[in-house]
Amino acid sequence: MFKPSKFIVILLVFALAAALLSGCSQNQEENASDSSQDAKTEEAIKIGTIGPLTGDVATYGISTKNGVEIAVDQFNENGGIDGRKIVLISEDTRGDQTEAANAASKLVDMDKVAAIVGGVISAETLTGGPIADDAKIVMISSSSTAKGVPEIGDYVFRNCLSDEVQAIQLAEYAVEELGLEKFAIMFTNNDYGLSLKEAFEEKARELAEVVGVETYNDGEKDFRAQLTKLKGANPDALYIAGYYTEAAKIAQQAKDQGLDVKFLGADGFYSPVLVELGGEAVEGAVFTAGFFTDDPSEKAQSFVKAYMEKFNAEPDMFAAQAYDAAMILLTALKNANGVGGEAHQKEMLKIKDFPGITGNTSFTPLGDAVKDIIILKVENGKFAKLR
Repeated sequence: MFKPSKFIVILLVFALAAALLSGCSQNQEENASDSSQDAKTEEAIKIGTIGPLTGDVATYGISTKNGVEIAVDQFNENGGIDGRKIVLISEDTRGDQTEAANAASKLVDMDKVAAIVGGVISAETLTGGPIADDAKIVMISSSSTAKGVPEIGDYVFRNCLSDEVQAIQLAEYAVEELGLEKFAIMFTNNDYGLSLKEAFEEKARELAEVVGVETYNDGEKDFRAQLTKLKGANPDALYIAGYYTEAAKIAQQAKDQGLDVKFLGADGFYSPVLVELGGEAVEGAVFTAGFFTDDPSEKAQSFVKAYMEKFNAEPDMFAAQAYDAAMILLTALKNANGVGGEAHQKEMLKIKDFPGITGNTSFTPLGDAVKDIIILKVENGKFAKLR
């Protein structure tokens, strides 16, 4: 029988080893390619929210966070951005300016987010905005209506109407449509209240008469001293430039003192808690808003359905505006191929008539919103649309 020499055996062993090594190398290359693709798919794009999740105005922050969550869910269901999932990181400010600055710094420096939705109240955005702007991270507020927000910097946007626009249009409506002639004003002593008060007072003095102006602080509970002064001026309307918590108590105490006036307000009124706290005292109150839950459009009702299924509650204006803000933010980020910074900021400025559930939104060169306003009324314990 033929026996192979040792030389032939050695050649066969080397040939077999070479084949095995070649196969391993090819598999490693394929595996490396697969791993690279998996890494690309699994590498998440992080965005953040800053707003009050606890404290006196927590309902605004919770609604905002919830609205952003719906947008993130829908974006991820549609493939995210280039196959990359969106991950949301939310920070609680408790409605405090210092906490807002800390939250913005954390999201920028530690979490390395690509963009931020927030702040919720104007004071948060005025302190957190410069931090995002310095880092060249796009930040969009869905509810910071104070004067000066768009001027913070090139990377700060908002998709809600300014206090000035809200107040002027409501003053005009109150005089021309409601026939009111003598106005009293109460305003909360912060950026939001001051901005509303100044714009409303100027327009009301132009069209009619302002008979008294009083101030108060967030969290205050006793307004009898201010209301006593205003009652002596005999107004037929009281414009409250503040949030639903204090507005409800002011309305109740005004009724208790026999001050029979039409209560007027801004988007800070728009929460079911206004009616829960104020009851009959806020019946008939008229205020400006950026969204109406009972809007019959398919897009709006689709959002309402998704929100109720996820959170077992009806969305308010803050949730709706936050949803639109997140959708605008993510759409621009997608158009920038998932790249934040300057590329993202440029895509934000290209947004024109974005078809959101709060109406079509465009931006001025400063990043301010261009859109229509809604006027609502408390009617039979619910909100009804006047315009």
